[in-house]
Amino acid sequence: MKKSTIFASAPSGVAHISALEITHPSFPAIRTCSGFVDQTVTLETGEVATFKASALDVSLPARDATGQQNLQFAIENVTGQAQNAILAVIDSDDPEPVTVIYRMYLSSDLSEPAEPPLRMVLVAPEFKGATMQVVCSYLDIINMAWPRDRYTTDFAPGLKYL
Repeated sequence: MKKSTIFASAPSGVAHISALEITHPSFPAIRTCSGFVDQTVTLETGEVATFKASALDVSLPARDATGQQNLQFAIENVTGQAQNAILAVIDSDDPEPVTVIYRMYLSSDLSEPAEPPLRMVLVAPEFKGATMQVVCSYLDIINMAWPRDRYTTDFAPGLKYL
């Protein structure tokens, strides 16, 4: 049963499970989901993963043609280890962004996401006690180089004669 079916017919006993994965090469994936029970699900890659239950609040971006589409979420009970890992990446000069993947599952079918995952870049994390509030964007325009093509001697060999 896909998301369009659940919204159209609203079957009883089937709930939405929001699952959030925060990844970066410098720390192990942080996986959390909404609800009171840890969920073992199958990712779109076929990998089986366990998401820890937490008080997860997600504000999805509008599906429109506006230039800025942000995903906002808040997670309760963020461990100090996760907080330190995210802050260490943000404070470093590491060019690799922190990736946030949002998946929505139906409680009746954890074998695949109910819709394609949203892949975003972490833009603005804020920690208050054990709560993390984060804004993610499809495209981090603020930190994007302009012009996108860097005119180096590898890209344009004629530059070395200028």
